[in-house]
Amino acid sequence: MIRLDLSPDQLLSTTRAVRKRLDLERPVEREALEECVALAMQAPNGGSVQGWHFVLITDESRKRAISDLYRKSKVKNDPGSTPPEHQAMMDSSAYLAEHLHEVPVLVVPCIEGRVENAPFIVQAATWGSILPATWSFMLAARARGLGTAWTSLHLEYEREAAEILAIPYERVMQVALIPVAYTIGTDFKPGPRLAMSDRVHWESWHQAAPGDQAD
Repeated sequence: MIRLDLSPDQLLSTTRAVRKRLDLERPVEREALEECVALAMQAPNGGSVQGWHFVLITDESRKRAISDLYRKSKVKNDPGSTPPEHQAMMDSSAYLAEHLHEVPVLVVPCIEGRVENAPFIVQAATWGSILPATWSFMLAARARGLGTAWTSLHLEYEREAAEILAIPYERVMQVALIPVAYTIGTDFKPGPRLAMSDRVHWESWHQAAPGDQAD
């Protein structure tokens, strides 16, 4: 099992969505997965309810069944045309869809309770309880040389996925599908991002950052 020598800042800035660089041939040790889940379960969560669950799928027939739902959803939700600047991402997404069933492990993070018809504050608290845990899982995976990617296309057929995985649909909500595999190479760079000045607001939405005010 790999342990990468990454500083906290390096870990946070180089945990990328990995699709084409997933090693489809190398198995992932159960110990590594359990360590990642243990760290995920240290994440903050609303009211310390700890309503999270993680379904780890290695069985070939179940992986293929879930992957078929993912591909079915991808076809249904295909935008038809892609801006040139997004073409590389769409190509890697298509690659993942084609090979998803070959990924060594698929992880489905879940949270107790369904919020489709709940007040917004309840929805926010629910998502705020499972998203930090799932991101912690992905960070822990990166530190162990594992690649992940947050996907959600299979949720178009969440009820069918629940039947495949014996998840009690009426009281447990799936939130994502995370492919997990060792990466081909471990060197990842920070991704391109918009300027912070375009996305950071001080005191109010229209307030510029200190020092950016016009003369």
